[in-house]
Amino acid sequence: MARKQASQGTPATAALAAAGVPFVLHPYQHDPATASYGMEAAEVLGIDPARVFKTLMVDVDGQLAVGVVPVSGNLDLKAMAASLGGKKATMADSAVAERRTGYVLGGISPLGQRQAARTVVDDSALEQETVLVSGGRRGLDVELDPHDLIKLTGAISARIRTER
Repeated sequence: MARKQASQGTPATAALAAAGVPFVLHPYQHDPATASYGMEAAEVLGIDPARVFKTLMVDVDGQLAVGVVPVSGNLDLKAMAASLGGKKATMADSAVAERRTGYVLGGISPLGQRQAARTVVDDSALEQETVLVSGGRRGLDVELDPHDLIKLTGAISARIRTER
């Protein structure tokens, strides 16, 4: 995979470039009327939804954390809490997620967040040669090795998904 420079200018692409991690940009025309940002990316880019991951901010026992799961499934809140040694997880308020990450909903990347949070990447990512995550804005995904994603975010890997 050829390394691309941070020509799209987001904190996520800047973090990848600064780390010297190979990645490929996948810009696409975002439809503001879309109901599912992640599925939109998979469909527009023609990529298997099992390889496209969404970034979700959750509250685990009063602490914010990030779950990264394939768009082909949903986040299992119980599994998310358990993976971090917690008892209960709920979805974080969207305004809180935007403030904490520095990104807007539909463009939240697990990379280059304003304030780092404990991160869990679904273990299915490790079954893929590369995965796509938000590049830090709606209409931009980045493709990278899932091991690099885990390393750069300081994530752990666990099964935190449910199937749709």
